[in-house]
Amino acid sequence: MASLDLTSIMTGKNSVAEFPLTRPRWPSCSGRGRAGFRVFASSGEPDLSVTVNGLQMPNPFVVGSGPPGTNYTVMKRAFDEGWGGVIAKTVSLDAAKVINVTPRYARLRAGVNGSAKGQVIGWENIELISDRPFETMLKEFRQLKEEYPDRILIASIMEEYNKAAWEEVIDRVEQTGIDAIEINFSCPHGMPERKMGAAVGQDCALLEEVCGWINAKATVPVWAKMTPNITDIAEPARVALRSGCEGIAAINTIMSVMGIDLNTLRPEPCVEGYSTPGGYSFKAVHPIALAKVMSIAQMMKSEFRDKDYSLSGIGGVETGGDAAEFILLGANTVQVCTGVMMHGYGLVKKLCSELQDFMKMHNFSSIEDFRGVSLQYFTTHTDLVRRQQEAIRQRKAIKQGLQSDKDWTGDGFVKESESMVSN
Repeated sequence: MASLDLTSIMTGKNSVAEFPLTRPRWPSCSGRGRAGFRVFASSGEPDLSVTVNGLQMPNPFVVGSGPPGTNYTVMKRAFDEGWGGVIAKTVSLDAAKVINVTPRYARLRAGVNGSAKGQVIGWENIELISDRPFETMLKEFRQLKEEYPDRILIASIMEEYNKAAWEEVIDRVEQTGIDAIEINFSCPHGMPERKMGAAVGQDCALLEEVCGWINAKATVPVWAKMTPNITDIAEPARVALRSGCEGIAAINTIMSVMGIDLNTLRPEPCVEGYSTPGGYSFKAVHPIALAKVMSIAQMMKSEFRDKDYSLSGIGGVETGGDAAEFILLGANTVQVCTGVMMHGYGLVKKLCSELQDFMKMHNFSSIEDFRGVSLQYFTTHTDLVRRQQEAIRQRKAIKQGLQSDKDWTGDGFVKESESMVSN
């Protein structure tokens, strides 16, 4: 995941960052604050590197947990292509209980009646967590860290409601040398009866208890991945941070039914004539993800401003502009999963180039120069009404000329007279 503001950089547990209430001061990773809007880009390309919970990445782009991080070969490819970090597909102690089906994906296309020629804008999956043996995944984590010691590898883990099981999985993944842990509190489908995934993320009391177990054991940074399938996503995020997590990742996929085949009358994706609701992702969820991240960022900024917590934005990213929006809302890193499945691991080069183009356009020299800048422009509807009424009043005043005799000036007397003429 990523961090919303870093005042001091620490490794391991209990790192600390600042979330100011106003724009004028967003501390840099070195701890030195930068006041005001004015920034000066250094010569050359803008710097995309970030430091999150003490983890140094060459850029803010992280492969999100899922098929793009399912084994050694694909994670190695991600590192070779230049991704800032990789989050492996979620693992648990007993992979034998994980049985996937095929087909397990369905697409939503833009265009008339979802024409096969239309652009893909939505993606549903009914895929479960990793079905590979836990020992195999541990071996590959270890191999990746031996070959790429300076790259950030994050283990995504999920377990049943069992303290000993959580402690064991944390201990064993940490022994491989992974840099951080992302807790999957948000998978919307599969095994809720075992109190896994979103079954925990949607129950704040359960979430608090499990986070307590996890953070009492973990010695590396822990990010809690939040479900959007809840009324107020800021509430479980708050609980996770108060229970010891260093960061929040949002959002996981949105519970969905992709559609019904009007010829066969069967739902998609169709497995032997049947289906089940799954997780919705890709371009169509981007506005929803932005709103959820904004809500979390505002909460973190107002309630945890003296702490160094992190925020990682997820949802519909396939351009540098998409990523910039998450960063403008306070995210330190941006995760991409479905985008990699659609465009390949080389997508990171395009993302970096487009993000740098955006930064050059605004004369930003680093990610910290613009992270969280847009949060200040969100307000209540009541305040929007007040602001618009005031703007209308001012425009009318300008059109009508001077409001009071005291406003006349000697130098502008002629223009001031003309401003009050109606024809």
